[in-house]
Amino acid sequence: MLADEAVAYLHARSGGRYVDGTLGDGGHAQLLLESNSTIEVLGVDRDSVTLAATAARLSTFGGRFRTFHGNFDELGAALAQAGWDRVDGILLDLGLSSAQLDDPARGFGFRAAGALDMRMTQGEGPSAADLLATLDERRLAECLWRYGEEPAARRIARAIVAERERQPITDTTALADLVARVAPRRGSLHPATRVFQALRIAVNRELDHLDALLAHALGWLRPGARLVIIAYHSLEDRRVKRAFRDWATACRCPPALPRCICGARARVRLLTRKVVTPSAAEVQANRRARSARLRAVEVMESAG
Repeated sequence: MLADEAVAYLHARSGGRYVDGTLGDGGHAQLLLESNSTIEVLGVDRDSVTLAATAARLSTFGGRFRTFHGNFDELGAALAQAGWDRVDGILLDLGLSSAQLDDPARGFGFRAAGALDMRMTQGEGPSAADLLATLDERRLAECLWRYGEEPAARRIARAIVAERERQPITDTTALADLVARVAPRRGSLHPATRVFQALRIAVNRELDHLDALLAHALGWLRPGARLVIIAYHSLEDRRVKRAFRDWATACRCPPALPRCICGARARVRLLTRKVVTPSAAEVQANRRARSARLRAVEVMESAG
């Protein structure tokens, strides 16, 4: 999603080192490597199956491309393993890959029946089915509201608890059908969309990992480097927007003070004053792109 725009905002410099922190199918990494024959790219992904497949496909770039199995908030360890210090750019595409979404066995979608797994790192931690089986009604409703902003969270949670007393909920289509029975359809959005989003975020602790990345990202970027993040829902995008604006703010004094006494300096320059969205042509070609939101910053020379 927004691949050309993301690579353009990274603005690869000759001999630079770049990180694709959500490697996925490797589309962004490939475009980046093709944009400049002198750069190196480190691809990070927590999904070992996806990582292995993409590493094999991009092996044609030789030593200019390497990988790290882990989450993007483990970038410090990834850089140490690569023998790198700071880098010239970091890209995060926070959405799921097409391969993950289209594989019923992963449980991320409900177009076809599959196990309610949703773990990006397979076999690690509780699955979505585990959460549905163990969370009480109140905590389940909180999960659906907090991570899915689902208006009918309480009603859906109550229905899930009642259903699991009859039989375990372990199938994607079974959950989707249950939600559709108790929650009204909102426009073209399937009633279960927000529920699946909430469970996926909870299972993979996605917002925690994003918060950790934002807390440390500037330490991994050298002066003049760029950070580009593509988000797919408001929970992620609000965090990115807030962090970028905070980093770009010079004075942090209380508004009531007549003049600045804090001496703080802006650490980044905003490259996207307004969020960048996909073109109509990209949305028409790929409906999944419609919710993509790109924001980018450049580290100030004085922030190094």
